[in-house]
Amino acid sequence: MKKVILDCDPGHDDAFAIMLAAQHLDLLGVTTIGGNCSLKNVTTNALKTLEVIGRTDIPVYPGNPGPLVAKLVTAPQFHGESGMDGPVLPDPVTKPQKKHGVDFIVETVMSTDHVTLLATGPLTNIADAIIREPKIVDRVDDLYIMGGSVTYGNWTPTAEFNIFVDPEAAYKVFNSGLRVHMCGINLTRQCFLHQEHIDEFRRIGTKAANFAADLTEYFLKTTEENACLPGCNLHDACAAAWVICPDLIQAAPMHITVELKGEFTRGMTVCDYRHLRGSEPAVDLLRTPAMEPRGEEPNAEAALELDFEGFMQLLYGTLKEYK
Repeated sequence: MKKVILDCDPGHDDAFAIMLAAQHLDLLGVTTIGGNCSLKNVTTNALKTLEVIGRTDIPVYPGNPGPLVAKLVTAPQFHGESGMDGPVLPDPVTKPQKKHGVDFIVETVMSTDHVTLLATGPLTNIADAIIREPKIVDRVDDLYIMGGSVTYGNWTPTAEFNIFVDPEAAYKVFNSGLRVHMCGINLTRQCFLHQEHIDEFRRIGTKAANFAADLTEYFLKTTEENACLPGCNLHDACAAAWVICPDLIQAAPMHITVELKGEFTRGMTVCDYRHLRGSEPAVDLLRTPAMEPRGEEPNAEAALELDFEGFMQLLYGTLKEYK
């Protein structure tokens, strides 16, 4: 079982990532970052989620309240004022740890072999950890992120939300030497939930499954209202599923960096796939080498195709396991 630290900003889809990770991975701890909502709220939401699934043994460490440089941008139009509106849950009984989340990341990675980092929010804590202790780059096995895109953005036409919130941190991470696996919205928009999935959560009927239904009902409503989409995407859960079951996602190597200065492109993940064939980033085309000269050597891999049915079977099975 992989040893994982989950860095997140719950968030409806982060809650799904927590449920998947806690069931299938050796979750050493959860660190939180200001993103979808304030640090206080996302930390509370992480604690609530762990209490719902009966995993209060997993510690939660609050990290940075906002980006390295920019002012924090949040997403109440999708996640509500609490960051996880919809489910009616009591205040958590468990308390967050006093140790700073970045200190926990650094100390754990430096003292524990074969740690994988899973980041489903802005990359501020991960960049800060690299700044505090550059040696973690050589100690971390892999970094899986939900963020960025090979193609379009969602917060702006070119930038995905998590990267847009702290592009300086993302730039630091992508250019750090870490083995980065980018699960961007070009992939996560293939994970599209509708009322039929909510109904199946209700049929499963466990406390976790009913929680999942409440989360999805709210997220579906706000996505329809604010993004004009007839369903909602479990963005962060896709990144967790990639760690758990790599066969669910097909990916291709690319050089990825982050645009910091563009008037219209700040926060864009600039993906170089000129060395791969095909005008569209589809796996069946991209796996064939192209004749054009190569660009920079790949420093990451980008997720391209999701086995959605396999993902849903993993999720349904996980929710059944929680009592």
